Amino acid sequence: MADTPARNQYLKIKSQYPNAILFFQMGDFYETFDEDARIIAKELQITLTSREMGKGKKIPLAGIPVHALQNYLARLIRNNYKVAICEQIGDSKTSDKVVERAVSRVVTPGTVIDESMLDSRTNNYLASVYISNDIAGLTYVDITTSEFLTTQVQISELKSEIERIAPAEILVPLGFSLEKIGISKFTTEIDSGLFNLGKATEDLLSHFGVINLKSFGFEKMPLSIRSAGAILNYLKVYNKSIIQNLNSISAYSSSKYMVLDSQTRRNLELTRTINEDVVKGSSLLDVFDLTQTSVGARLLKKWIGQPLKDLKLLNIRQSTVEWFYERTMLRDSTRKQMKNISDIERLLNRIRNFVATPRDLLSLMDSLNILAKIDANITGKNQPVCVRELRSLVKMSEFSEIIMTIKNSIDESANTNVGDGSVIKRNYSTQFDNLKANVIKYERLIADFQSSERERTGIKSLKVGYNKVFGYFLEVSNSNLSYVPDHYIRKQTLVNAERFVTEDIKKYESLILSSVEKIHALEADLFNDICKQLASFAEILFDIAKSVAIIDVLMTFAEVAKRYAYTKPILSENDQMDITDGRHPVVERNLPTGSFVANDTYIDNKNDQVVILTGPNMAGKSTYIRQIALIVLIAQIGSFVPAKNAAIGIVDRIFSRMGLQDDITRGQSTFMVEMIETAEILNQATSKSLVILDEIGRGTSTYDGLAIAKAVAEYIHDNPLLGCKTLFATHYHELTTLSDDLLRVKNYTVAVTENKENIVFLRKVIKGIADQSYGVHVARLAGFPKKVTERANEILKLLNANILVNKETVIPVVENHMKIGLEGKQLPLLDLDTDIIDELMKIDTFNLSPLETANIVYQLQLKWKQKHGMRNLKKDLDGNII
Repeated sequence: MADTPARNQYLKIKSQYPNAILFFQMGDFYETFDEDARIIAKELQITLTSREMGKGKKIPLAGIPVHALQNYLARLIRNNYKVAICEQIGDSKTSDKVVERAVSRVVTPGTVIDESMLDSRTNNYLASVYISNDIAGLTYVDITTSEFLTTQVQISELKSEIERIAPAEILVPLGFSLEKIGISKFTTEIDSGLFNLGKATEDLLSHFGVINLKSFGFEKMPLSIRSAGAILNYLKVYNKSIIQNLNSISAYSSSKYMVLDSQTRRNLELTRTINEDVVKGSSLLDVFDLTQTSVGARLLKKWIGQPLKDLKLLNIRQSTVEWFYERTMLRDSTRKQMKNISDIERLLNRIRNFVATPRDLLSLMDSLNILAKIDANITGKNQPVCVRELRSLVKMSEFSEIIMTIKNSIDESANTNVGDGSVIKRNYSTQFDNLKANVIKYERLIADFQSSERERTGIKSLKVGYNKVFGYFLEVSNSNLSYVPDHYIRKQTLVNAERFVTEDIKKYESLILSSVEKIHALEADLFNDICKQLASFAEILFDIAKSVAIIDVLMTFAEVAKRYAYTKPILSENDQMDITDGRHPVVERNLPTGSFVANDTYIDNKNDQVVILTGPNMAGKSTYIRQIALIVLIAQIGSFVPAKNAAIGIVDRIFSRMGLQDDITRGQSTFMVEMIETAEILNQATSKSLVILDEIGRGTSTYDGLAIAKAVAEYIHDNPLLGCKTLFATHYHELTTLSDDLLRVKNYTVAVTENKENIVFLRKVIKGIADQSYGVHVARLAGFPKKVTERANEILKLLNANILVNKETVIPVVENHMKIGLEGKQLPLLDLDTDIIDELMKIDTFNLSPLETANIVYQLQLKWKQKHGMRNLKKDLDGNII
């Protein structure tokens, strides 16, 4: 059977967006059909039904009300669906054919612009990746703020850079998967032709209206050009109006910033905790986020994820923090005022996209007025660069012009709806004022008409009313119907009254509705024109937003320093790190004030390069080494640090290997993940890096783990291309002997005191070696049954006496396994044959002939064969035992 015209229209539009859920407007509902209907019924928990769209053809159907779009759309986008919004653009009342419809926009996780679906304190990035050989082109854009950046990085750095950016969506060529290089983010595969170098170059030149890309800094970065061109084309297809706001693109080099790989970001809990269920306040961002503005909050998150290596820039940030730190009253008043500043970046883009409301414009005006007050309050000499820049922007004529444009045009009592006549201010448009005056005049005529009709007909209760169905009418109660004139036209019968119209009232109604319709259209035109005027000031408004963000973040650093007793670190290019009374910035905030135990740290590349840190379980080893890494990172974002004093040499990377975790999705065990992460450190660290290692080798047998841990420490110490500052927390007490042979290895431990069967953790890091790990004590604290811990103590005593224990027997253990000719070999999984080994070790090979030696070895082989129940050993043609 033939499909209905509406069905044919739907299928035609759906074919253009096969990978998106199509919301097809039909009256007051957005309907979905076929598989789309099944998906949204499941995801949104709504009813799946069907509709006949052709004789005998029932199509799966699920729909949502138009007015509820944002709520349902947000849920789908959060689950990584793409949604095409198909609107009715024709009038169903006037059209005798199928209503005209067209897709107005396609919403994907990376192209969200609706304020209700965005986190104001986090960027929403769309990224694009193109890889060739060992290099990747990476471009990302936030269409709500117009931030547009591109770079080229080594493939080994791509994962960490994507982790830093945290894009909501990544574009890749058709058939390419990022998972094979360890990146598991939401990806969208697009036509590979969009990454074509020639097409991408042409599209970028055309979009920016330039003859080359030199001014943007990536003319000689072909992979960046490919990825940037692909993003532009993707946005053209899905939301053409967006790309007009992308007026510039900037190339950046990751070499200017400290590199933080994904495991380090995770282990240091920079922006989110490893355990997502913990309470707020457990990440570094939670501690530092005292920002007062949305633009400031977003910038703070960027800075934490991208510490600087440029000492000059860091000194500028530090001096600004210090300036605000010393001016408590100014800082307090400015922060209080800044709290009422709107999100200027996103607000401006809503204005440029013509989706702003009158309240948005008024918020912009209020924000600029607040900045003018802040400018007036700032006095004194030696003002920081960012403060001077903001003050110069406030004093520009364009700044005042923006305020006056809004002040003279938008009524301060305006609501969010444009077109009801309440938005445009009086005296802004003579034509608009005349139309509003006409409406008032015609409404007065109707009011006068009511009075005259009462007098003429004698019906004292006659009244003029209005509703959207019948328009204006005259209402007469049933008791007065006998007085109704013949020229009254009955329109509606009620229980106690009748409603009528007359030619006069229809004439007045026509005049009013005509004027109201003109008011609606003119107000919308005027409002859009005002938005165009404000959009022309985009450059200065973005500069203002940038200055506000920088000042907000640096004032936040000063506020954090004041509240939590941070100090200004001395930064340098040397290789030393000297910290007095350092504290973990997050842990101390979650403890009672003053209860955190501060610790000193000294480490350098020449004398104290590798710290072997031993100590009991739960003593605080992991907290201490994380604390050092965080203090360095905090210093390199330009902030003061949680310490009494600190002198820190700039590092190029922070590496961490901590905790046990597996990667089931990639078929990697806990131990394999540990080895891969350690290998990355050994292969990528430099002499300027800081490495923190926690319990290397725990995921395998004791001897294997100890051997690996020892080899790693030796390699870091001895390799002339490495030699980086390293903090190595371990329970392998054997590693402490490294200091006997390796000059730059130092031993430290976390102090404890014993009280009968209990121990007290002092949390103090001191020079020395821990003699035990108190693991059984920790097991008791964890709630182990008493019988288990008592048995564990018994076994521990025997093990310490060099005796191997099982449930039934006590078997002597050969002393010093590591010296029995097993160097460089994998240790056996089964117990060693100690009697045979004893005999083998007693052989005096220097005083035996080759034949005597061969006979003794043969006898030992036979003994081993008999012990293990094997058949007689045979020889091959050359006399070799097989």
